Amino acid sequence: RICFPLMLASLPTMATGEEISVALQESWGDFWLFRFFINAAGYASIVVPGFLLIQYFKRRNYLETGRGICFPIIKSCVFGSEVKSLHQEDSSLPPRAEPTESSTARQVFKLVFCAAGLQASYLTWGVLQERVMTRTYGATETDPGEKFKDSQFLVFMNRILAFTVAGLYCALTKQPRHGAPMYKYSFASLSNILSSWCQYEALKYVSFPTQVLAKASKVIPVMMMGKLVSRKSYEYWEYLTAALISVGVSMFLLSSAPNRHMSTVTTFSGIVLLAGYIIFDSFTSNWQDALFTYKMSPVQMMFGVNVFSCLFTVGSLLEQGALLESVRFMTRHSEFMAHAVLLSVCSACGQLFIFYTINQFGAAVFTIIMTLRQAFAILLSCLIYGHTVTVMGGLGVAVVFMALFLRVYARSRMKKRSKKLPPGDTPIQKV
Repeated sequence: RICFPLMLASLPTMATGEEISVALQESWGDFWLFRFFINAAGYASIVVPGFLLIQYFKRRNYLETGRGICFPIIKSCVFGSEVKSLHQEDSSLPPRAEPTESSTARQVFKLVFCAAGLQASYLTWGVLQERVMTRTYGATETDPGEKFKDSQFLVFMNRILAFTVAGLYCALTKQPRHGAPMYKYSFASLSNILSSWCQYEALKYVSFPTQVLAKASKVIPVMMMGKLVSRKSYEYWEYLTAALISVGVSMFLLSSAPNRHMSTVTTFSGIVLLAGYIIFDSFTSNWQDALFTYKMSPVQMMFGVNVFSCLFTVGSLLEQGALLESVRFMTRHSEFMAHAVLLSVCSACGQLFIFYTINQFGAAVFTIIMTLRQAFAILLSCLIYGHTVTVMGGLGVAVVFMALFLRVYARSRMKKRSKKLPPGDTPIQKV
């Protein structure tokens, strides 16, 4: 008689406990660090068996003893042709077309076309990126709607389209004979996936202008990675501009605005994610720089990296069961489908515009265009999404972009000076 009433009285408490446990599971599932380790475990399930297979083929000296229909595939993936270029700068990019006096109008048209293509691609990409990660879909007067949470699916969408575009380009145009072992692309691919994931996740905790300035400050870790990975040396003006960039970013981050919207508050998680993005992205650029010692074009690099990116992301999504859930979200919200597809199109087209601009006008012109794009991106984000910037924050932004333009100017002067050096004198290698 006593136990039965006690059991009835405890039922609401047990139900509440179950609701609390479910809520805790959902909160842990949404926590970025938990998702990071889950994604990393998914990548490890592909990387570890692949590493063991590569070691097995190398120990067996498969290059000399292997036979059969699988031999060309294994040779290409594990060994490659091992043909490297003696001059990295000559092989990393196609020869740049020098403008002539008779085609000045055509060169101006090409420059406008490249600048417009880069600005349109990446400004649209930035606006959509912030829309997808910070706003809800399906909101009505009675329903608050739901946010899309899986950043890895967006990375997969971007990579699958970039892989398709690069593959078609390589198939339709003449490319250098490929010599790099395919597995070496996996290092750049893995760091590229993680940097993109951190970039998307960071928008949940920091404003888009903060993210853009953090990207500008990646010059510093790129230099550090260059010393560690490629053993590069740098000149005094490179250290000076890097210090100015860090000062400008610090001024922006330390600035505070009254009545700032909650979505623009910089949190510790956002800082950690931005640091992760910068570190992974710095490794990606330096590893790709080392891979260019093999004879390959930038589009071949794009294809090789995205092959592994698609493999890693789709494998991890399938293991987590997140691929079907993201597809269901896409079918529930057609607006999200349009945004995700347009996001991928802008990313793929932007990469092609990068290659074409550098090929036609060189890295200095490309850097100026992209620096202006970052400034326009901050302005556009503030206008569309209502981010506020204080006077101190504005001065920090100005210091960052002044340092970036100073860096471009100093680098162009150094290149002109290096051309006048006598034979045998080589300039210091730069990022």
